[in-house]
Amino acid sequence: MTTPPPALLIAGHGTRDDAGAEAFRDFVRELGRRHPDLPVAGGFIELSPPPLGEAVAELVERGVRRFAAVPLMLVSAGHAKGDIPAALAREKERHPGISYTYGRPLGPHPALLRVLERRLEEALGAPGDPSDVTVLLVGRGSTDPDANAEVFKAARLLWEGRGYAGVETAFVSLAAPDVPSGLDRCVRLGAKRIVVLPYFLFTGILPDRVRQQTEDWAAAHPAVEVRSADVIGPEPELLDLVMERYQEALKGDLRMNCDSCVYRIALPGFEDKVGAPQQPHFHPDDDGHHHHGHGHHHGAHSHAH
Repeated sequence: MTTPPPALLIAGHGTRDDAGAEAFRDFVRELGRRHPDLPVAGGFIELSPPPLGEAVAELVERGVRRFAAVPLMLVSAGHAKGDIPAALAREKERHPGISYTYGRPLGPHPALLRVLERRLEEALGAPGDPSDVTVLLVGRGSTDPDANAEVFKAARLLWEGRGYAGVETAFVSLAAPDVPSGLDRCVRLGAKRIVVLPYFLFTGILPDRVRQQTEDWAAAHPAVEVRSADVIGPEPELLDLVMERYQEALKGDLRMNCDSCVYRIALPGFEDKVGAPQQPHFHPDDDGHHHHGHGHHHGAHSHAH
């Protein structure tokens, strides 16, 4: 008898927005439909049902003993770093005999950058010259500096090779600059047309707030053309990416920043670098100690022992 594959457990933030919570639950159901041989369940850390513990209990009742948990989150902030591992540790005490591995957050993966680019094109309507478009990528915002830095990283990757005038960054909560300050900044940089692009998976209170703040700012600045783009949504790319994170978690293949590495992935304008052999190279200011990033790949931090 073959061992069944480990179940896929999807962990979400949780939201007070019913449509946002339903979008998550729909997404989990769709993953289950696409992979009928795989037990799939999903739950939230807070704010909306079902809680993560209920998703685990449901799978345990179906006879599941091994799990791979994937955080359905773009950035690794307090939830992905602390709350989910803590919740999983609690479930392990509740259900002796279960074991799990923990996957990485989703962004900034090139597949998601392609969806963001599509959202920008939809917001702009007719394909124009990207060089007169400034994008304001708006993240959730966190008290964790590393999480906020991840949004800047996504913005930079979105800018590279695509020809926009610029991609600026703002946050809707807990971190500066806020949306109005981000829009002011775009104007000070000479922006002619601005598209505000929410860096969110699904609809919810925070993306709605981004849109409202954008509309309020635009009303007060009639001379500037401002448009709002849509959230990422349950696109095929997102469904595929969750499975990629699941497979990585199973293999223990938790890599450093290889998703957006020009030597692994064809990024716009850098296609010739894929698979290029890595040569040691010397820097004029080198002191002879070689600690360059390409030589060694660090193991992932696992908080979930």
